[in-house]
Amino acid sequence: MSRHWVLHVDMDQFLVAVELLRRPELVGKPVVVGGRGDPTERAVVSTASYEARAHGVRSGLALKIARRRSPDAVFLPVDFPVYEEASARVMETLRATPGAVVEVLGWDEAFVGVETDDPLATARSIQAAVLEATDLHCSVGIGDTLVRAKIATDFGKPQGTFQLTRDNWMEVMGHRPTTALWGVGTRIGKRLEVIGIRTVADLAGADEEALVAAFGPSNGPHLGRLGRGGGRAHPDDTPWVARAHGRETTYQSDLTTAEEVLAALTELAARVVDDVRKEERAVQRVHLKIRFAPFFTFTRIRKLPEPTYDVDVVARTAYELYLALDDPRPVRLLGVRGEMVPPEGGY
Repeated sequence: MSRHWVLHVDMDQFLVAVELLRRPELVGKPVVVGGRGDPTERAVVSTASYEARAHGVRSGLALKIARRRSPDAVFLPVDFPVYEEASARVMETLRATPGAVVEVLGWDEAFVGVETDDPLATARSIQAAVLEATDLHCSVGIGDTLVRAKIATDFGKPQGTFQLTRDNWMEVMGHRPTTALWGVGTRIGKRLEVIGIRTVADLAGADEEALVAAFGPSNGPHLGRLGRGGGRAHPDDTPWVARAHGRETTYQSDLTTAEEVLAALTELAARVVDDVRKEERAVQRVHLKIRFAPFFTFTRIRKLPEPTYDVDVVARTAYELYLALDDPRPVRLLGVRGEMVPPEGGY
């Protein structure tokens, strides 16, 4: 008898895998995709091959550190259009699964809701279909909720499957630290430790009032549900609607004058406004992200008097947020984000 299952499909080393199709001579070698492919520049790892990961190279790591950890690695530049095209073919293949409801999480992962009496067979058929359509491998987590399916995938990597349900949740996850849960980072993990919660089992059995007291009336119960692997059981294929568009740049040479910062913010603002014009929804709030040397990051937000497509207004607002910080340190990264007015009918 068929029942509802959630499959989490996650492409294995996606960006690297796409590059290896173009450069088969690199198969089996440590490969790092990031920035402009130059490990002497300021940029971070987007994806590392499993061979590079064996040397401690991870997404988000500075390319300079990645080269130190894996001196023999081949560094390649990020090629967004190629990855986007591959991602579109993957998602098209998932949507072609009979009866599937597909909720896209990113260009390399999605939830697939299916009715089946054999979820493992369905998962393997999806892997085969994706491989045939794209020459790319994926791993599939099988669960009875989105949380369990998402977490299951890591146990199946690479190119495998794993099933995580109410029946084996505690056996598999109970002894693990809370940071093993999807959505619990080191910061929340430390806050949980303060109130005596260290493992998933601790969190699953935690007193809800204690969680509410520590994390609030919404986040507290949410964390408790995470500990039990609960939450939504059905993916949502409602098209995603952007709330904002942002652009940021890490500068190879620090910006040291206010004039340089203003010029950089104006360039970023122009790109942001180009993006929001395509949505036909004006900017109502401006977000500034700034990283001072060596690595001090701040974000500031200001609501505009009225929504606008004016690049100068967006740039000047970001610049005023920068001036208000009154920080003379050199700037190594700037980001401008334009939060748009909601669509008709809301989100």
